[in-house]
Amino acid sequence: MKPLILIIDDYKDILDTLKMILEFNNFNVLTANNSKEALEVLSTHKIPPDLIISDIMMPGMNGYELFNKITLNSNWNHIPFIFLSAKSSPEDIRYGKELGADDYLTKPFNEEDLLAIIRGKIERNKTSKLISKEVYSLLSSINIPENLKKKKEKKTLEEIVLCWVIWDDVYGPKLKEYYTINNKLSYSIDKISFQLYNAAATVYGQEGFSKPEGILLNIDNIKRDGYIFFDSYPDENQRSGEQEFMLGIIALNINYFYSLKIKKILSELSEKIKNNKEYTLREYWESISDLLALPII
Repeated sequence: MKPLILIIDDYKDILDTLKMILEFNNFNVLTANNSKEALEVLSTHKIPPDLIISDIMMPGMNGYELFNKITLNSNWNHIPFIFLSAKSSPEDIRYGKELGADDYLTKPFNEEDLLAIIRGKIERNKTSKLISKEVYSLLSSINIPENLKKKKEKKTLEEIVLCWVIWDDVYGPKLKEYYTINNKLSYSIDKISFQLYNAAATVYGQEGFSKPEGILLNIDNIKRDGYIFFDSYPDENQRSGEQEFMLGIIALNINYFYSLKIKKILSELSEKIKNNKEYTLREYWESISDLLALPII
């Protein structure tokens, strides 16, 4: 099935040009002339798009406001979102990315760059779904308490867990360290983190851990979301010559846009681990907890 893309722009020529380019490159396309129409398309179309491309300067609700409305909707906030705008100053681009948008391209755009970014974002989303499916399969053999099978509710600090898992040539995934303020979690962090690592390795292959990579997951078995970031550093004691590891966050709700900010925090932690610098998991747990506690405005 061809990927489905929603394009929002109030200039018909740009809308028609983008539609033609994408359809020629084997994408299905939905279009909207403004933000209000885009929300109507999202609400009425049975299948959500695989990616959204939006202009910023539009009459009525602008692109930033549209982005926030999509972010607040749990049915849509997992969809990769790209701003495509004539607002090209460094301040505009920085603001768009600080909001949490997956990418920001300026007009006039390079067709090859646009297509490469679109394919990359869609492939990442597809990988996330594959790993989530694998996690569900692996966790199905674990006895999950009934209270965890209920629908997710509000975010709570007590449910946020930060874990660090390493690959051991003898034992496989091994929980190195974790931090949470809840000492009465109803599930085993050891087992969950073990299966998160295995699920990622199944989809990516063990060699996929050789470069920094992050992915947002739905851990449906325990009604939680997860974000895993894996990396490696040289280690002659390992058979592969590298020590692979995974950093993971488990929380009640992690939307797609927050995951981009979590990636930056875990990237910083990863660099400290790789360079053997001092750190505590607690300080990074606190940074992520502060982020997840912020309202989306």
